[in-house]
Amino acid sequence: MGIVGGSLSPEQLQFFEAQGYLVIESFGKPNEIQDMRNRMDQLLNGFDCSTASVFSSKNQKQLTDDHFYNSADKISFFFEEKAFTDDGKLKHPKELSINKVGHALHEHDPVFKSFCQSEQISHMLVSLGYKRPVIIQSMYIFKQPGIGGEVVPHQDNSFLYTEPPSCTGLWLALEDATVINGCLWAIPGSHKNGLVRRFIRDDEGVHFDRPSPSYDHKDFVSIEVKAGSLVIIHGDLIHQSFENQSPKSRHALSLHVVDTESCVWAPDNWYV
Repeated sequence: MGIVGGSLSPEQLQFFEAQGYLVIESFGKPNEIQDMRNRMDQLLNGFDCSTASVFSSKNQKQLTDDHFYNSADKISFFFEEKAFTDDGKLKHPKELSINKVGHALHEHDPVFKSFCQSEQISHMLVSLGYKRPVIIQSMYIFKQPGIGGEVVPHQDNSFLYTEPPSCTGLWLALEDATVINGCLWAIPGSHKNGLVRRFIRDDEGVHFDRPSPSYDHKDFVSIEVKAGSLVIIHGDLIHQSFENQSPKSRHALSLHVVDTESCVWAPDNWYV
C-alpha cells in the first residue's frame, strides 16, 4: 500500500494504531534508493578502518566505547562482531564487514539529508500527529551476507526517550528484505503494553534500568518487504531481526524521529 501526497489514509492510520507498524510500499523512488547506495559506496571507499569500532545489540556495554558516544552528531563506522579473525584481522573486505554507519547522515551528508528532509517524509509525520518533528538519529544498516548480526527484541523509546514518549522509527528497505536475509520481525499490538525498560546513561556508564523480559518467537510476525518500502514503527513496538546467514545483503536506512513540541528530551538518554 502506498500513500498519496505523503499523507497517510484513515485506513493506514487505523492499521498503525492497532498493530504498531505500517508498511508503505514504493515510498522510496528507485533513483533515491540508488543514489543513497552509491553514496554509501563512496563513503566506505574513503573511510579508514582504524577509526571504526564493533557494534553489537547483544552487548550494550560496548556503548561505553567513546567512538559510539561521539557518533551522535557524526558519520561514524561500526564493524560486525564476526568480521574479525582471532588475531584481529578482517575476514573480508571492509565494505563487506561493516555493520552500520551512523548516526548523523541526515545532518552531514547531502544525499541522505535530501531524502530525510523531503516533503514526503514531512507530510507523513504530520499525518502521524507530529507537531514539530525532528530526525534525531540516522543509520545505514548493511546486514552483511553470512555475518549480519542479530538485533535483539527492543523498543525504540528505550533508547531515545522523551516525556511524553514520542519516538517513531522509519525503516526504509534499500534492498529486498526477507526471512532469509534478516528482515524485521514484530509482535503486533505490543506497543499497547507501554515501555518495558529504558537504556540510560549515568555515573555507572550506559545500561538498561531493568532486565529484558523473555519473548515467545511464535508471537512475532515477519515483515518481508521489497526495496523502496518504508516500515513505520511505533516507539513502543517490540521488534527485532535475526542474523543474516544468506549470501545476500539486506541494506536499509533507519531513521528515528521525536517531537520537540510539548515533549522533553530525557537528560539521562545515552544520546546526549
